[in-house]
Amino acid sequence: MQIASVVPSSRFLERRIVKTAKVAEAKTIVELGPGTGGTTRAILAAMKPDAKLLTVEINPLFHQLVSQINDDRLMTHLGNAAELKDILEKRGLPAPDVVISGIPFSTLDHKLGTKIIEVISSVLVYGGRFVAYQARNRVADLCEPVMGCCNDKKLELLNIPPMRVYCWSKNGFKKRGTTQ
Repeated sequence: MQIASVVPSSRFLERRIVKTAKVAEAKTIVELGPGTGGTTRAILAAMKPDAKLLTVEINPLFHQLVSQINDDRLMTHLGNAAELKDILEKRGLPAPDVVISGIPFSTLDHKLGTKIIEVISSVLVYGGRFVAYQARNRVADLCEPVMGCCNDKKLELLNIPPMRVYCWSKNGFKKRGTTQ
C-alpha cells in the first residue's frame, strides 16, 4: 500500500517531472516518496549546484537506498510526509520552492491524504509548485479543496504504468467557483 508502482519511473516520466517542477530554477526542493531513488537522481542532475533536496520516505528499505546516493545537496529523512513542516524546521531548511510527490495518494486513508496536502500547501513559498505523479486521479480530488484546481496536468504514456503528472502553483491556489 506504500508503493506507487512495482516498476521504477521511466526516464521519460523523470524528465517530465523535472520540467514540470522547474527544478533548475529551485533553491529548496522536497521529494516525498522517492522510492528507490530514480527520480531523486533525475532531480539532482537538474538542480543548481547550490540547491538543496530533502527526501522524505516512510519505507526503511527505500530510505536506505536513497541515503546511499552520494551528493552533498541531498538530505534524506525516514518518516511520514504529514510531518513535513517539522522536518523542514529540524533540518533548518527554508520554505521549499517545489514539492514533488510520488506518494500513492490513491491508497492512502482520506484523512491522511488531506493532512499531507494541507502540510504541503502550508510550507510552500508563495509562487512555489506542488507536482504529483500518479497512476490515478485521487490526488486531484484531495488537492482541490485545499489548493484549488490543478494548473497543469499531463499524461506520460512512456511509463509503466502510464502516469498523470499534476502541478499546482501556490499563487494559483483558488477554489472552484471563486474569482481570486
